[in-house]
Parts: sequence; C-alpha cells; structure tokens
Amino acid sequence: MASSAPDPVKPGKKDFNAATHGLRGIASLLVFYAHLLGGTAEHIYAGNQFYVDLVRGPWNVGVWGVELFFTISGFVILPSIQRYSLKDFAERRFLRLYPLFFVLSVFYVALNAWTNAYPGSNNLTTIVAGFFFLNLLTGTEQLTPNAWSLTYEVMFYALAALSFHYIIRARKLLPAILLVALSAIFIVRYPVALFFVGGMLIRLAYDRDIRPPSWAIIGGEVILALIWIYLAANFRESFDREFISSPYAWGLLVSTVAYFYFAIQPESLSTRMARTAPIAYLGTVSYSLYLVHPYTYFAMRNLFDRYGIFTENWLLSMLLFFVVTTPITLLLTHWAHKMFEIGPYRWYFREQIYRSGKSMPATSVEGPPKAPEQQKQC
Repeated sequence: MASSAPDPVKPGKKDFNAATHGLRGIASLLVFYAHLLGGTAEHIYAGNQFYVDLVRGPWNVGVWGVELFFTISGFVILPSIQRYSLKDFAERRFLRLYPLFFVLSVFYVALNAWTNAYPGSNNLTTIVAGFFFLNLLTGTEQLTPNAWSLTYEVMFYALAALSFHYIIRARKLLPAILLVALSAIFIVRYPVALFFVGGMLIRLAYDRDIRPPSWAIIGGEVILALIWIYLAANFRESFDREFISSPYAWGLLVSTVAYFYFAIQPESLSTRMARTAPIAYLGTVSYSLYLVHPYTYFAMRNLFDRYGIFTENWLLSMLLFFVVTTPITLLLTHWAHKMFEIGPYRWYFREQIYRSGKSMPATSVEGPPKAPEQQKQC
C-alpha cells in the first residue's frame, strides 16, 4: 500500500546494532522504575526523609533513560533518512509512532475530562497542541505522560530529514540555509537536542569503522558508564539554556554519548547483554513500555494507597509494589505493542518493524530478534 522506492543514497551496511536495540529496552525500564521510586517518594513516603534521600540517586539515574533514548534516536535515524525518500520517511515515522501515541492521548483526554485531575491540560489549546506536537511552541503540557519527549523526537526527525533532503539530496541553497538556521535555533533553545547530535556523530563514526581499540572497549565502557551514572545520580541537570555554565551538564552529555560509542561495539558488555532474549524483547517493546507504564504505575499506586498496602515498612511495601506492577505493566505493554504499535505499521507497509534483509518472517517482531546482525532498524 505504500511505495518504498530505493533511495539513491545508500545507508551504512551495519543497519542493525544489537546493543542499540537492547539499550532501548534498558532505557524504558529505567524510566519505568524511576517513576515507581520517584512517584512514591513524592506522593506516598514524602514524609520519610530517609526513603526520599535513599531513592533520589536511583530515581535520577532512571530519569536519565530519556537522554539515552535521544542518543539512540540520533544513531538509528540516519540510515532511515538515507534509505527512504522524504515522503516514505515521514510515512514510516508516522506509522511507527503516532497510532499508539494517539490512542493513549485520547484515553488521557477522556479520563482527564471526567476527573479534571489535571485542569491545566483540560482545555482545547493544550489538547490540539498535544496531538500535533506543538506544545513547545504554545508553552503547554503534552497530553499522555512521557509524551513530552516525543515532541523533541518529532522536531528532531523533521529537521534531520528535511536538512538531509535539501542539503545532501536536492542541494537547494535557500532551504538548506533556512534549515541550518532552524536546527541551530532548536539546539540553542533546547540544548537537550545535543544528545540527538551526539548519536548522529556516533553513527557517522560507526558506519566508517572508526572505533576504539578492541582492548580498550570493555574498560572504557565500564568507566564511562560509572561516570554518567554518578553524575546523573548526584547532579541531575535539566539541560535548559543555562546548562552551558554547568560542568556537570557537560560531563553528563559527554560521558553518556561516549559510553554509547563504546557500548555499540560488538565486543562490549552492552552488546553481550543485549543479545539475551529478555533484553532483546524489552528493546522490541521499548516504545510501548515507555508510553504505557505511566498509566499502570498511576493505577497501581492509587490502588495500593487506597487499600493501605503502603505501610510504614516501606521496604516490604515497595518490594510488593514492584513485584505486582512489573508483570501487569509488561502484559499491557505486550498487548499495546501488538495492537497499536506494530499492527498499523504491518497493515500499511506489509512488513515488520524489525525485519531481515533477506526475508521477513512473520514472527520477527513478536519477540526477540532472531538474527540481530542481519536485521534493519527502521
């Protein structure tokens, strides 16, 4: 139903990277568990200073999964921009992201209209801006929880695809100048976009086989991971326009991107971990997990609170909260992934999101990738 004519500019040969795929799942899981820890610290055990102080570090590290997502997006999007025409690229991004986002946003709007739990987002301007990813321009909140990051993703996709088309492919001077200017404004206004840029730079190095010495990969990966974990835990930065004056923000940016550079190498510990079935599966459903889990977390938190399951024994209560909420979330994630993430994409394009270059087995996206080295990331 959709045309996918080969693009004249060929992407790199190594389209699929196991570590990148697995790290998506790890990033989603980090954000999920950050909400479980941070939400209870804010709303359940706010009066227990010991608990609040104890979870602050892991909470901050979990939230940092979003910036890891941005770095991964910069890395994986370049081959798609190269492979597809501007129209095909837009169609694939839309069918990849929007159906699940739309369903959950409609659910949020209906639920909020009924409860008025968040009056600030219960108005037409916020709703329209949310559905069209214009919330940064209107200064309003996104609708479904976590979808704020999708606005940055969509803006990045649009600027990157248009820039590649008019600068590299069409070579139109005036549109090229305008897009360079808009991209610069976007980065200056929202410095968190530097993580996208970092991911794209890593992609360029990766496709050209510019890599660290094999003997340094595991050591460098571990050291850089420890650095960004320490910085994220202790010096959480918002990456607003004042970040340029913070050495901690620069340290987080550099260490995160550098860690990713080491992690994507075939010898890395991250690659070995990503090739295990559970992590590969989390990578496959990572987008659905990212958008679905705020609803299950909120529902389970309110149920636990209503029925007095959160007790003064916070250790036992939180253990039970994790044990109950995790499988429920994963079950709903799997269903949402099949129904609203891969369903529309497969129906329209007659192919899988993760597909082999030689064949397209019907089950390739239903579970962990079968042969990571031979697959393409869209």
